[in-house]
Amino acid sequence: MASIKEVAEAAGVSTATVSRVLSNKPYVRSEMRDRVMQAVEELGYRPNLIARSLRSQRSSSIGLIVSDIRNPYFTSVSRAVEDTAYEQGYSVIFCNTDENPDKEALYLHLMRDQNVAGVIFSPTRQASADLNAFNIDFPIVVVDRSIEPCDFPVDVIRIDNVDAAYRLTEHLIANGYRRIAGLFGEASTTGRERRTGYEKALQAHNLSPLANYVPPRIEAGAEAARALLKSDSPPDAFLTTNSLLMAGALVAIRDLDLRVPDQVGLVGFDKTTWSTLVQPSITLIDQPTYQIGRTATELLLERIQDPDCPSREVILDGKLVLGGSSAPRS
Repeated sequence: MASIKEVAEAAGVSTATVSRVLSNKPYVRSEMRDRVMQAVEELGYRPNLIARSLRSQRSSSIGLIVSDIRNPYFTSVSRAVEDTAYEQGYSVIFCNTDENPDKEALYLHLMRDQNVAGVIFSPTRQASADLNAFNIDFPIVVVDRSIEPCDFPVDVIRIDNVDAAYRLTEHLIANGYRRIAGLFGEASTTGRERRTGYEKALQAHNLSPLANYVPPRIEAGAEAARALLKSDSPPDAFLTTNSLLMAGALVAIRDLDLRVPDQVGLVGFDKTTWSTLVQPSITLIDQPTYQIGRTATELLLERIQDPDCPSREVILDGKLVLGGSSAPRS
C-alpha cells in the first residue's frame, strides 16, 4: 500500500500539502490539489483512519452492536444504520452478541479500544438494567430496548411495545379466540413489555394468560409451541413476540398437521418476506425498522456533536397488518 510520502513524491509536493488536501483544508491551489488527487488515485493510496482519529481525537467510525443478526428486525435496522452512516462519511463496525452478556461486554470494550465516535446498541436485559457497570465513555443510542436511568445521557428509540401487544391480543379476542398462548423472548426488556400488553388485554376480558418466556430462536419457539399444542388444554391461538418465535410456532403447528386459522390462530411481530408468502399470510405488528435504524444513526451523530445534550426517547407506533392467520373463529 502506498504511503503519504510516496504520494507527495509523485505529486511533487510536501507531505504536509498532501495532508492538507486529504483533510480538505483551505488555501491549497486548485492545480496542486488536482496533482495530489491524481497521485492518490494512481497509487491507490488509502488514509490510515486509525492514525487520523488518534491525531484528531475523533474517529470516523461508529459501532453497531445487535443482539441477533438472524432476526430480520436487526437485519433491516443494520442496513439503515450503514446507509445513513455512509451518507455522513462514517464507517460502521458491526458486532453480534447472540443475547450473550459476556459477548456484549467484550464488544463494548472493543468499541472503546477502537476509539469509535459512538455506538448504536440493543442491550441484553442485564445491560438494560445497569449500563453504568460498563464504564461507557462514548456517545450511545439504544434501539429496541428500554433501559434503567444511568449516570450519563443515552438516547433510546423503540416502538410502544405494551400498546402493540395489547392491540394484537385485542384483535384475537375480537375474532373469537379465548385461549391465547404467548411466546415471549426471554433475553430482553422487549419481551417483558409485550407480555405486559398481552396480559392487560386478557385481564380486560377476564381471560387467563398462558405465557412462556422462550429463548428467541426458531427451534425454541417450535419446542414451546409443540408442548402447548400437545397439552390437555391446547391454545386456540399463539401470540409471538418476534419473527423467529413466530416461525417456530408455525413449524410446530405444521408438524402436528394443524390448520391455520381453522384449528389455531397465529399473530406476531415484524413483517418478513416469508410472513407474506405463506398461506394464509400472518397477522402482525409491522415495525418501522428502517426508520428506527436511520433515526438511531441521526440521534447518534447529533450526540457526537453535542455529547452533553439531554437524553431523548423516541417512541414510534407499530402498524397492525391483518392477514388470514387470525381470521374470525367460525
